[in-house]
Amino acid sequence: MTACAIAVGTSIGRAEAGGCNFEIQGEGRVAAVVDARSLRLDDGREVKLAGIEVADRTKAVAALTALLVGRDVTLRGQDDTPDRYGRQPAYAFLEGREIPVQGELLRRGLALVSSEIADKDCAAVLMAAEAEARAAKSGTWAEASVIKNADSPDDILAGIGRFMVVEGRVLSVRQAGATTYLNFGRNWTRDFALTISRRIVPAFEAAGLTPKSLENRRIRVRGWVEARRGPRIELLRVGQIELLDGN
Repeated sequence: MTACAIAVGTSIGRAEAGGCNFEIQGEGRVAAVVDARSLRLDDGREVKLAGIEVADRTKAVAALTALLVGRDVTLRGQDDTPDRYGRQPAYAFLEGREIPVQGELLRRGLALVSSEIADKDCAAVLMAAEAEARAAKSGTWAEASVIKNADSPDDILAGIGRFMVVEGRVLSVRQAGATTYLNFGRNWTRDFALTISRRIVPAFEAAGLTPKSLENRRIRVRGWVEARRGPRIELLRVGQIELLDGN
């Protein structure tokens, strides 16, 4: 089934020309791969690869080591504020490449696109790379269980605290206080649902996606699973959702 990604509407060619091409935050030679999404440069700086969630840690470390160790990279991003571990979040580019290293991990099926990307062009580049791996059943996409079925809440509950991709049809949209619920089942104490806080709704409306418009739509959603009675994913960005049909 072809997905019509909300935040990924540009063609791959146009996206590659501008996606993730943020301001340069620095340059350096990669001395070591610290873990599946972290690098150490030869001047001691540590870099966290932004925009992805690693799906296969062992293979991702091996791939990054082969791709990057001993090579120069340019770091690009919108914010170079270190995380709590002192790592600089960035998109790492090898010389002459238009797509960051993150895109290579996605193409090999070793990572999933994060739910935290706010820039539409960058999201388009990474989502296109992920779609390529999904179509080829590369890496983690060789397993049919990568995308969870919203009609199987127990499978989703088993992944509490983990990053997941879930597909299903929104049966109803209800508001309770400052929270809107997109329900995928009729038992709200058990079934899977998405939550949107009142402060986030304007961003969805600006993108032409009022919560009510998603009722009876089949969608794919990505994010971190929480247990609030049933399993929940909180929607913080429009790009977390892809429409999967025209109904």
